[in-house]
Amino acid sequence: MARPARAAFVCQNCGSIASRWAGKCAGCGEWNTLVEETDAGPVPPGTGLTRTTRGRAVALEPLAGSSQSAPRIATGLAELDRVTGGGIVPGSALLIGGEPGIGKSTLLLQLAASLAAAGHRAVYFSGEEAVAQVRLRADRLGLAQAPVSLASETNLANILATLAEGRRPDLVVIDSIQTLWADALDAAPGTVSQVRAATQALIRFAKSHGSALLLVGHVTKDGQIAGPKVVEHMVDTVLYFEGDRGHPFRILRAVKNRFGATDEIGVFEMAGQGLREVANPSELFLGDRDADTPGAAVFAGIEGTRPLLVEIQALVAPSTLGTPRRAVVGWDASRLAMLLAVLDARCGLSFAQTDVYLNVAGGLKIAEPAADLAAAAALISSISGVALPQNQVFFGEISLSGAVRAAAHMTTRLKEAQKLGFKRAVLPQAGEVDTAALTLSLHRIPHLKALAEQLAPCD
Repeated sequence: MARPARAAFVCQNCGSIASRWAGKCAGCGEWNTLVEETDAGPVPPGTGLTRTTRGRAVALEPLAGSSQSAPRIATGLAELDRVTGGGIVPGSALLIGGEPGIGKSTLLLQLAASLAAAGHRAVYFSGEEAVAQVRLRADRLGLAQAPVSLASETNLANILATLAEGRRPDLVVIDSIQTLWADALDAAPGTVSQVRAATQALIRFAKSHGSALLLVGHVTKDGQIAGPKVVEHMVDTVLYFEGDRGHPFRILRAVKNRFGATDEIGVFEMAGQGLREVANPSELFLGDRDADTPGAAVFAGIEGTRPLLVEIQALVAPSTLGTPRRAVVGWDASRLAMLLAVLDARCGLSFAQTDVYLNVAGGLKIAEPAADLAAAAALISSISGVALPQNQVFFGEISLSGAVRAAAHMTTRLKEAQKLGFKRAVLPQAGEVDTAALTLSLHRIPHLKALAEQLAPCD
């Protein structure tokens, strides 16, 4: 006799299960996220979702022993190889998220075409677009002749059956995981149960057959990958494809990588022929700069092992509001508040009656503390009306006492600035710098007040 179906309410944000509906989830505190889902009872075989009553003993091995590095498949896209740590590992699962229209499908189609052209078997399943739509995109990108196997399918059982036929696929692309559904579960596509079951079944296939699996995930309004966090724990690598639609630049960033570092970024430019790799992103983010305008400072940053120069712009204007406005794009708003407090307490520069706007040019997001000195220089330049020299770069972390602390990879930052034609660098007094191959004029400061005295009077 079949087991009767049971209903439960599952949170679409954290995956918590409740026996009755409530407006607020007890697990994560989010509102209106509980959705009724039904356990359909016995699960048909072949879907990877069946239960086993007895297990088998597995062989235990000692911790010590020889191990080899994971093999890699070069993707043909140098920026993607940089982010993943040298290529895609066979049998691994990757999850990529990004806003709608940012270029995820374009990137994956170029990846599949590149691997197919190199002799690998690439299979592309589209759950959001018809085959004709994908072909139109491939024709626009000049990839219509690439030997990519294409299908428009959302049924999980059909996808697994298709992958089991013929030669083992080297790359499987699922666009997107929220569109898949397993008929063994009585829940709508995109719910926690469906997403978790589809991800688990696909990862099991990838691990057992040695195929690289690449899943596309939708993002929420906060920029996080939609669905339960357990999906991000199940995969080996989580990538975010970010950028501003008003700019052609796209940033591929790894936030989890079991086979490489998580601090590397890949830079692409959206063009008519698809995504173009940017070998030297510093020139791209600097762009056209006005030397006579106050409030612009060049930051010599580091993203992973790549030096990156970007312009930080600040605008300080008189405010008529009781609480002046603070607007930040591409930087941490709380760090700006701390920096304004340090400038007020340690340098006597008050921003209490002014609106402050801070922007990182090019749509890049900076999380490095070494950007403090460049942001402070832009703020001081804007409030004093003194333009900074165009051939000067800044980097250094600022403490609450106003002291400028050393940053990592100082020599690498300076070499990148010198390669792009900069002549002077303002950097922390502490920290070792290899000056043998440097021709820049180094101005080392111990305290933020030393920089403020050059541009604005201090108390």
